[in-house]
Amino acid sequence: MKRILITIILLGFVGGATAQQYPTRTVTVVVPFPAGSATDQVARVLAPQWQESLGRSFVIYNKAGALASIGTMEAAKSAPDGYTIALATNTTHATNVALFKKLPYDPVKDFAPIIRTTTVPTVLVVSPDSPAHTLKAFIDYAKAKSGTLTSGYWSSGSQVPIAKLKARAGFSTVDAAYKGSPATLSDIMGGHISFTFVDLTNALPQIQGGKLKGLGVTSLKRSPFAPDLPALAEVFPGFELIVWHGLVAPAGTPRDIVQRLYDTTSKILSKAETKAQLAKLKLSVEPLNPDEFSDYIKREIVQWSKDIKEAGIEPQ
Repeated sequence: MKRILITIILLGFVGGATAQQYPTRTVTVVVPFPAGSATDQVARVLAPQWQESLGRSFVIYNKAGALASIGTMEAAKSAPDGYTIALATNTTHATNVALFKKLPYDPVKDFAPIIRTTTVPTVLVVSPDSPAHTLKAFIDYAKAKSGTLTSGYWSSGSQVPIAKLKARAGFSTVDAAYKGSPATLSDIMGGHISFTFVDLTNALPQIQGGKLKGLGVTSLKRSPFAPDLPALAEVFPGFELIVWHGLVAPAGTPRDIVQRLYDTTSKILSKAETKAQLAKLKLSVEPLNPDEFSDYIKREIVQWSKDIKEAGIEPQ
């Protein structure tokens, strides 16, 4: 009995020491989207501050493709030791459940949620040469050209609002899948596709620079970052879609390491300097702790699955 008690005490000590010493080497941060995406930009704001707070390098590893499922699957299969963590989004941890017939990972069972970090609405954007200058004009134009306009998507944050808008407004398009928002926006600016929805982070600089026209945001109310852009809900009541970002680790990662990462990231997000950096990206800081984030992901799976079904999107 004494041996058992001593073993338990030693194991507890080792576990505690692991958390206190963590990290002792470089941590890989998997971003399942291309460089320049909103998710990537969140990681690049946080990585230097993780390094400063925890004393080790946090290296960003972009692994995009298949609606972010490739990089997310790779993160899920990594050793649960805290040295591989990932940026999760509504795409990776909610909508992909309904968008794939066989998703190569389980967003609930295969991950340990750490913290939700930020949220942002998406924006309906068209080429500067588009004849539509307002949301209503675009709807009229799309209905008149039903079946001939083209749209581009690379994540659920773009695919789902496209489908919802088509269903609510009553028009059809030819849709094209992309690996990320930079390539999609480039093709819109070049006149190769007609429209898409993109997060406010990437949309607003292009809109302000005259390279894109923004017609409406997917928050229920206008965004304080872009008050001149109407909410789609002003035309289609209840039309809402919010993109979120958060930090996760492979399932089985020690709870004390998860807690250390949460505590560190929460403190970083509470800094005025960090909030200002993220505000420049049009991102709202809205942290959730591990348990809250876990419950939130489960609710998001239900909500997005409902939205996808109502939008008529068939799983791949």
